[in-house]
Amino acid sequence: MNERELIERIRSSAGRTPLVLGIGDDCAIFRPRAGEDLLFTTDQMIEGAHFTRSLPAEAAGERALARSLSDIAAMGGEPRLCTVALAVPGNQARWIERFFTGLLRLAKRTGTALAGGDLARSEKIYCDVMVCGAVPRGQALRRDGARPGDAIFVSGRLGKSWTRPIRPRLALGVALRGRATSCIDLSDGLSLDLHRLCAASGAAAEINRVPVAPQSTLERALHGGEDYELLFTLPPHGMPPRGSWRIGTIVRGAPGAVNFHGRPLPPRGYDHFTRRP
Repeated sequence: MNERELIERIRSSAGRTPLVLGIGDDCAIFRPRAGEDLLFTTDQMIEGAHFTRSLPAEAAGERALARSLSDIAAMGGEPRLCTVALAVPGNQARWIERFFTGLLRLAKRTGTALAGGDLARSEKIYCDVMVCGAVPRGQALRRDGARPGDAIFVSGRLGKSWTRPIRPRLALGVALRGRATSCIDLSDGLSLDLHRLCAASGAAAEINRVPVAPQSTLERALHGGEDYELLFTLPPHGMPPRGSWRIGTIVRGAPGAVNFHGRPLPPRGYDHFTRRP
């Protein structure tokens, strides 16, 4: 199967979309609704860094899209469209089709139209998924709004297996609009992502509990990453959504500083450019 035939099969699998013009031209055409702010995010998934070849192609496709959808969820957005750049070793048309089967399954569940992308060969599998989402004008959740006294919550237990399916918290993100003072998705570990939220907000944090996933460890829950839960803050008397866990409080202090049970918690989550301790 050549590239043209493969692209046509992917286009057919994507079905009808709400785009003015979708796959098949040099660019897709998307017309946003009145009163929306658009959200854009992109996330790479690289063999050997984010997954191994043992991950089934369908699971890899679903995971590639889910990672970017989690960013949309963290800003209270609703996904509109995605583009996918995918490179694989050799001529693996069947693997590519199965990859898009998994990706499109999640895309249809979440209302994300596949608008196009690019296919190429490479020495290892590489994927970059860009997602465009939307939020009512002025209502996007951000990292920089936490204030001293705000309560800190996570949307689920942490330290889960890195190979499990990712469930982007899109409905929760929408529900937090107008309620949460700040929000971030937990992709690189609680210690690092909470540090980032506090640094953006010019505040510090005191945490005293961490909900740990079954068969995991506190160390992994604090620093492991790949949880894709939402970390968010609410005003002191805000009512948390069902299923969320309060883990601490935003306090005055050096921007980005985090204490766990009164002791400094270093930001030791996943970082591509530093060695993990």
